[in-house]
Amino acid sequence: MGFLTLKNTIFDKLKSLYEASINTTADTAPFEGLQLRCSALVVKGPKVYVEPPGPRAREIIEKHKRYIATTTHDPENLPLVIERGEGVWLYDVDGNMYLDFASSISASNLGYPTHSEVKSVVIEMLNVLAHAAGTDFFNPYQVALAEKLIRISPGTFSKKVFLCNSGTEANEAAIKLLRHSTGRKYFIAFIGAFHGRTMGSLSLTASKPIQRKTYMPMMDGVIHVPYPNPYRNPWHIDGYEHPDDLINMIIEYIDYWIFQHFVSPDDVAGIFFEPIQGEGGYVVPPRNFFIELHKLAKKYDIMLADDEVQMALGRTGKMFAIEHFNIAPDIITMAKALSGGVIPVGATIFRAELDFTRGAHSNTFGGHALASMVALKTVEVVEKLLPHVTSLEKIFKERLFELKDKYSVVGDVRGLGLAWGVEFVKDKKSKEHDEKTRNRVLYEALKRGLVLLGCGKSSIRIAPPIIISEDEAVKGLEILEQAIKEVAPSSP
Repeated sequence: MGFLTLKNTIFDKLKSLYEASINTTADTAPFEGLQLRCSALVVKGPKVYVEPPGPRAREIIEKHKRYIATTTHDPENLPLVIERGEGVWLYDVDGNMYLDFASSISASNLGYPTHSEVKSVVIEMLNVLAHAAGTDFFNPYQVALAEKLIRISPGTFSKKVFLCNSGTEANEAAIKLLRHSTGRKYFIAFIGAFHGRTMGSLSLTASKPIQRKTYMPMMDGVIHVPYPNPYRNPWHIDGYEHPDDLINMIIEYIDYWIFQHFVSPDDVAGIFFEPIQGEGGYVVPPRNFFIELHKLAKKYDIMLADDEVQMALGRTGKMFAIEHFNIAPDIITMAKALSGGVIPVGATIFRAELDFTRGAHSNTFGGHALASMVALKTVEVVEKLLPHVTSLEKIFKERLFELKDKYSVVGDVRGLGLAWGVEFVKDKKSKEHDEKTRNRVLYEALKRGLVLLGCGKSSIRIAPPIIISEDEAVKGLEILEQAIKEVAPSSP
């Protein structure tokens, strides 16, 4: 047998093992499935045969520019045209194979196209019922999902669930719910926040000026305050060394400067927050911050609304990121990973006493039968993967902090579970943002077969599918270092 024949035989065998693992083994034994999948894929990828964008990609990108509305695509730094996906791997139209460290903005947490148990639910429901006006007629599927979400979410108080299609809709529902139930008009939100792009949720958003500048005026009644970013904040407090000082400054700012000088707390319906800011830079606040914020809110009977759209369902090693911070919010919003990226679905979980009166709020696709069952199965699969996410956190933390120590352009590293932010700076002392270097790292990583996304002013977000194996994780981190070294080889 010649070398090439032997090589192809081995590759075919590994491929068959991989396909068997994602189709069967991972269903009943997720960790054994991960181990087997890894054995096949360490040899298999990533593979970049044509530097992106290749010829087919360039053709599609040009057509996209011609026919599709401009949104957030970045053809200069991320010229990726995806054709299909398998597990944690993405394939472009030119045959390149990439390791995914972005999970479709933390939506495809179970990989591509999805977990086989979820796929089975899609097929089953298409033979039973897809949609039948779930906000006009009753169905058992949305009830089953709501029961599950209530059971797994923090807080022992009575809850209800509003079902919708996306994170921005979930936050719009929370805005309307709070004004409707409390009679109060004002909201507190945080600088750096991203809560959506429809007009109500956009009024809470304060991530990038471009997201708001041409849509003024915003919804009245939103007051933005600094987020407790340990690395960069208005008071130049080192929140890693002095977390209590930073927490106290934020709480004092709200309680004294806002409530005593600008708006009475009796007029504030709710405080919206992300437990880890996503679009704002994957920023993790000091651990005790939300305990103090909860105390402040209860002091004035203000509701806390926790936006988990990017962090819920296993991303941080918990079902909800707020579980790391030991409070039970009055409202939780979620979407993205709720279906593993298979079908648009979102949810607003809230204290039952805050409920709408009949006719005050509704939508067309809320309670969608197929979406509800896909979401339910996704939650069940994620529950089994939480220990795996926690086990991988140590690897990411160790390797990413090594990069911070090794490279002068890496100013800060922060994260939990499989949600990590790496911030690039021109100088570690001044902390001046280095967006150019961040963008070059994104492209150099892509050239080497690693898919990443930016966030904040000069950060990248690391959020691989939570099914990723240890060896795949290590491979991705190695490629990230290669990309950084290519752009900025000097040490601090």
